[in-house]
Amino acid sequence: MSRSTVGALALAALVLPLAAGCVSNDTASATGDSAAPGSLTVSSTADACKVSSSEAPSGNITFSVKNDGSDVTEFYLLAEDGLRVISEVENVGPGISRDLVVQAKPGTYWTACKPGMVGDGIRAKFTVTDSGTEVGPTGDTADQLKTAETQYVGYVKDQVGALIAGTQEFADAYKAGDDEKAKALYAPTRAHWERIEPVAESFGDLDPLTDAREADLEDGQAWSGWHYIEKDLWQPTAEENGGKEYTPLTDAQRQTAADDLVKYTQQLVDEVNKPDFTFEAFQIANGAKGLLDEVASSKVTGEEETWSHTDLYDFQANVDGARVGYEGLADVVKAKNPDLATQLDQRFTEIDALLAQQGSIEKGFTSYDKLTQDQVKALASAVDALSEPLSQLTTTVTGS
Repeated sequence: MSRSTVGALALAALVLPLAAGCVSNDTASATGDSAAPGSLTVSSTADACKVSSSEAPSGNITFSVKNDGSDVTEFYLLAEDGLRVISEVENVGPGISRDLVVQAKPGTYWTACKPGMVGDGIRAKFTVTDSGTEVGPTGDTADQLKTAETQYVGYVKDQVGALIAGTQEFADAYKAGDDEKAKALYAPTRAHWERIEPVAESFGDLDPLTDAREADLEDGQAWSGWHYIEKDLWQPTAEENGGKEYTPLTDAQRQTAADDLVKYTQQLVDEVNKPDFTFEAFQIANGAKGLLDEVASSKVTGEEETWSHTDLYDFQANVDGARVGYEGLADVVKAKNPDLATQLDQRFTEIDALLAQQGSIEKGFTSYDKLTQDQVKALASAVDALSEPLSQLTTTVTGS
């Protein structure tokens, strides 16, 4: 899962309260003057989220996010309700800068930094004024991107359909005590989630409720979802469990855990099947890069599947999702930057070939703890090689 989601931004009718310690996004608190009205700087620290302006004209807006704190941070642009995620940039390490490019229509939004990647974040209102120009591409490019958006929504609906069916089968096996069947279903079913994780993250609470790791939990936070059950299926030794003997879940606890997982998954299905569900081109592009960042931050390190070591399934699924996102936008990329398109095609081919050496989602992958250091290093290098050109996708598509 994305570490960004552990503080929750659910797509619902109620607005979350502002985090204590929220700072104003006014010019007085700026990190420096922006080069243009649509180019803003963001400084994230442990107790502040300083944006160089509290407003920008509609159209393409670039937030240059700098982590000036000591913890890994994230930055969000949220809708007026303070819940729906317009777009985000994740896993920004101390001293690192990352750009978030969005296409925003006139209206009221919220900016939010999330130092430590937990909690509701440090928020402030952000206004997008009317620039007087149409937001987004026009002409042939607009038609191409609209087609890409329609196709991507269809892909998401297909994936969640497979996800809910697999999740129900997995939950039934787990509740029945058929642990071997549940283990066999665990990773292939999760692949459907991992391919569309940026969409799941846009519905906030559904992500941490469904996919939070134990290490992501805040003090007192209840644990649920895939990794909660994963730990019970692949029960750790005391040494692996911080020196404490692991206590298996009771039958009643298994029932609750399985039913909750199905319930939260069905909520995702319901959201993406609403008539007004859309995912815009810049969100698809940002999501493709976000999926690769997920690989770099938790799959390559082996942190995602701590107990089952099925990280290569997640790795492949994230790459699949990123490739689908890119390929839907490829015609626009080829028209605007053919060299970038060639490079992306090559890098995706290379990383898929490297993963194929370890298996496949259909036939099974090598357990991640069985990889050699050289194999892990090769995978990490392939991720880095793809990450750089993929970081250019959003600006190429939006014409920034």
